[in-house]
This record gives sequence, structure tokens and C-alpha cells, in this order.
Amino acid sequence: MAQIVSFGEVLMRLSTPGFSRFEQARQLNVTYAGGEANVSTALAYWGHHTAHVTRFPDSAIGRAAAQYLQFHGVDISHIIYGGPRMAVYFLEMGAALRGSQIVYDRANSSLAEIDPKEIDWDSILKDAKWFHWAGITPALSQGAADALLDGIKTARKYGITVSGDIFYRANLWKYGKKPSDILPELTAGTDIVIANSENIKEIFGIGGNDFVESCVNLQKAYPQVKTVVDTKRTSISASHNLLRAYLWNGKELLETADIEINPIIDRVGGGDAFIAGLIHGLITFSDQQKALEFGVAASALKHTIEGDALISTIQEVEAIRQGETSGRIKR
Repeated sequence: MAQIVSFGEVLMRLSTPGFSRFEQARQLNVTYAGGEANVSTALAYWGHHTAHVTRFPDSAIGRAAAQYLQFHGVDISHIIYGGPRMAVYFLEMGAALRGSQIVYDRANSSLAEIDPKEIDWDSILKDAKWFHWAGITPALSQGAADALLDGIKTARKYGITVSGDIFYRANLWKYGKKPSDILPELTAGTDIVIANSENIKEIFGIGGNDFVESCVNLQKAYPQVKTVVDTKRTSISASHNLLRAYLWNGKELLETADIEINPIIDRVGGGDAFIAGLIHGLITFSDQQKALEFGVAASALKHTIEGDALISTIQEVEAIRQGETSGRIKR
């Protein structure tokens, strides 16, 4: 299987038990998560050699986070230790007509204070086949953005496929830069972009009457971009969603059917599971339609699993892709 490298912040996730509210909770469940690391975790379960690059505090908490990734099969040999603190987020799980709530506490985290010179991208990427990034990490600091840009440039030097999820959290940009200042240069070195018409307009100032026209105009401005992918979620309630996906490959628009997800156990990380499924599909299958369907099936399955990362077999995802959604007991 391919060697895949991801880069991004990993946070400690503190969630209320069950569906209790923050005001009700007297204890919190602990796990670790980050969008890019979630992608590597899912891919590791499917047999790929994945490595995640990040920076943790040199403390028991930082080592616990690294051990969590290692437990789930992710190579942690390129993790850097230093900086003041672990980033944290708090989660209250919604149900029915009450949506979930997330509160971030990630200012001045270890990754936010990274010096790009701490990462030796040449040694990390020289044997890799794929590099994945997301738009949240460059929102943390100039250092994090510069480190990511160095990684993308190194990937380009070695001819490595680069995927970028350019969705971002607007309230994280606190260091004097806007997404439109940073993300265009990162996207210029990216082959596969996860985006919708709205953020293509917001980030690049590139308009379009629909998704396809936005994609065509993005590819004209950034020729390295070969594929643009998006998902569409129809929310019937916090516990009941429909999910489908679209892929523009420069020639045609591919689309999946809706998958119904009811009830939802934990939707956090669903987008990361989709990206992992898409990456696996594009590496494994010659058929882009099948790869897109595998991504949506992976995302749907993630909604049934507690925690941020998809823990599954290829066979489980493939069964959903082929329409087996009955949830019958396996003996």
C-alpha cells in the first residue's frame, strides 16, 4: 500500500458523556483528534503506511497523544516535541433538533509556535506517494503556514500527489493574515482540492454560476489542480442526515447517490473519513466514480462510530458502497 504523509494539529478532545450538555457534565471523555491525522488513521486501518507530522508539548499529554496515533497504526517517527501546550476542544453531542456544540481552546499551542526549520521535509517525503493538508492548520500562525508551504513545495519536487481540504475556520485567523492571503499559494501546489463554490469565491475571488463553473475557473487560475471534490449534506435533524458527493475531473462531473444516515452517533470527523476514502479509492481503483462512492460510504460509516476517526475495515466500507446498509448483526 502507498505511503501517505499528513501534516496538521492534533487536539485533545474532551466530550460530555452521552448526549449531556456542558452544564450537566461532571466528567469529560478524553481522546485525540485532528482533521489531517483522522485521514491518516482511517487509511492506516486499510493497510496503508501513513505518517503524521505535527508538534506536541514535551509532556505526558504530548506523549499520550502520540501514543494514541501509534495505537491506531499511524507512524509517529516524524513528530516534533516542544512548545507550551496541547490544543484542546470541547464537544457537546447534539441529538434530534438540538445541534452539537464545539468550543476550541487552541491559542498558543505547540504547533502554532512551530519554527518551519524544525521539519526536515526532504527526509520525511522522499519515499512518500501522497501528501495531505487542510486549511485549518495555516490559520494557526505564520510559522504553521510556512511549514505547510515548505511541505507542499517539497512534495512537488518529488512528484508526490498533494490533496488539500481548503475548508477553514474563520475565527482561527488571529495573526494578521486572512485565508485569501495564505491559501492561494498553498492551493497552487495542490492536485486534488476539497472545496465548494462559496469558499472558492471567498478565498480566490473566483466566481461561477454553479459548482462546475467554479471548478473550471479555479483550474484556469491554478493549473496544478486536476480534481475538485465536494460533499453535500442534507440535515433532516442532528441525528438524521443524507450525504452525497461530487467530483469534477476537468472533463465531467461525477456524482453519487444519497446515503441515509439515521441515527447519527458522532458526525465529527465525517469529512475526514470522506477524504480518506477518496484517497484510498483513487490509489486503489482505476474508476473515479467508484473512488468517490467509497469516500461517501466511508463518511457515512464514520457517523456510526464514536470519536473523530473512522475505525473500520475496507470490507465494511465496500459493503456500504454496494448498498448494504441494513445494519444486520454479523456472526
